[in-house]
Amino acid sequence: MTVPMRPDSPGPEAALPHPFDGDGFHEECGVIGIHGMDQAAAAVALGLHALQHRGQEAAGIVSFDGAEFHAHRAMGHVAGNFDRPDVMAGLTGSMAIGHNRYATTGASAMRNVQPLFAELASGGFAVAHNGNLTNASVLRRDLIRRGAIFQSTSDTEVIIHLVATSHQPTLIDRFIDALKAVEGAWSLVCLTPEGLIAARDPLGFRPLVLGRSGNAVILASETVALDVIGATFEREVEPGELLLIDGAGIRSLKPFARQKPRPCIFEHVYFSRPDSISDGLSIYEVRKRIGAELAREQPVEADMVVPVPDSGTPAAIGYAQAAGIPFELGIIRSHYVGRTFIQPGESVRHLGVKLKHNANRALIEGKRLVLIDDSVVRGTTSVKIVQMLREAGAREVHLRVASPPTTHSCFYGVDTPVRDKLLAARMDLSRMRTFIDADSLAFISIDGLYRALGEAGRSRFAPSHCDACFTGDYPTRLTDQEEAEQQLSLIAAQ
Repeated sequence: MTVPMRPDSPGPEAALPHPFDGDGFHEECGVIGIHGMDQAAAAVALGLHALQHRGQEAAGIVSFDGAEFHAHRAMGHVAGNFDRPDVMAGLTGSMAIGHNRYATTGASAMRNVQPLFAELASGGFAVAHNGNLTNASVLRRDLIRRGAIFQSTSDTEVIIHLVATSHQPTLIDRFIDALKAVEGAWSLVCLTPEGLIAARDPLGFRPLVLGRSGNAVILASETVALDVIGATFEREVEPGELLLIDGAGIRSLKPFARQKPRPCIFEHVYFSRPDSISDGLSIYEVRKRIGAELAREQPVEADMVVPVPDSGTPAAIGYAQAAGIPFELGIIRSHYVGRTFIQPGESVRHLGVKLKHNANRALIEGKRLVLIDDSVVRGTTSVKIVQMLREAGAREVHLRVASPPTTHSCFYGVDTPVRDKLLAARMDLSRMRTFIDADSLAFISIDGLYRALGEAGRSRFAPSHCDACFTGDYPTRLTDQEEAEQQLSLIAAQ
């Protein structure tokens, strides 16, 4: 089957360093798949635009017109790449899948931009992956020894090779065989000549939802993508569920050993868009409840509550309402700092934060502020924002954080710094407060976070979510990480 790939393009927002990428969590990736819709790729592009927050390094779409696959991949944002008539005219067919990328495993490069495509014995196979495989390096090494030739450094390509080398009789059996070999997090949408395949790992780390628009079936990382293309949310793809979507409808399989789900709790804190629904809960309402819980746990006398925009805004609203303190926009965010911004020279590098956030001096001068942020990772951005508020005349700055201290790295599809770069892994609360130069510093408790989700608290023996970044309680083996640590120990012992 021929695959006339559209010319891969660097895009108008090529992968230059972002001036604010050094601190904070980076979202994983966004995926979407559509079956049975005229001009499916156009709807996929709209959905990717709604999921842009989940990955801003690159985007790609693969479509199938009943005879041939068509693909276009580009560095940068969806806008500027998939709003071009010449690009969209080539992505024909009633089936398509798309992907927004933020690099977790594999460098930021065109060869790693998804969806990945391969010609298998059964025909074309394209896959878009949200998550991270924790045994990809071990599997990759074994596959290379057996003769596999990899075209990318992405862990997702391991899945393609496992499917290609499986001895099971049918494509779906080979796909299941491949997924039983991998560990970690995977929400997948795949495009084949027969139809779409979707799958979610047994613990349900990363989200995946199912919707409909007339006779069309849509799969996406978040419900907001369904909203944008006018589809109706039907349900979440269950952890451990595999869906086959073709002209006969939707077939559900559950081929994996049943486990207690552990979806990522940080979806509620930061990753998902506020207008999405996850685990049956409004992301916006949960974030307001997190803020309210934070106000009850960590009150402070102040004149106003100020969010770090935009991610801290819902929690700040909840804090202000619960504390009876006015909510004010004491920091104004610029929405025009794009990925192509060229960083200033050393002499003015310290001014860079003001390109994204600027203090509303007339409002905050002489005031006592409760500053609300969603998380503290390295702490460097917090230092700059507190300094900026003080320079604008704030009398006091009390930092309140809408998540517990981040003490561990994520290995399930979130780009986090290594542990010795995490502020809370290096310092106690008092030293963190001094480092940030806040008048006080407090985080929501892990039990408070679970209470905001409607639970009594965190179950010590059977938590309902993955919260490893806060607790170090990893739900799966970290095979690649364990091997890397063993190798370092051997080197150190020599």
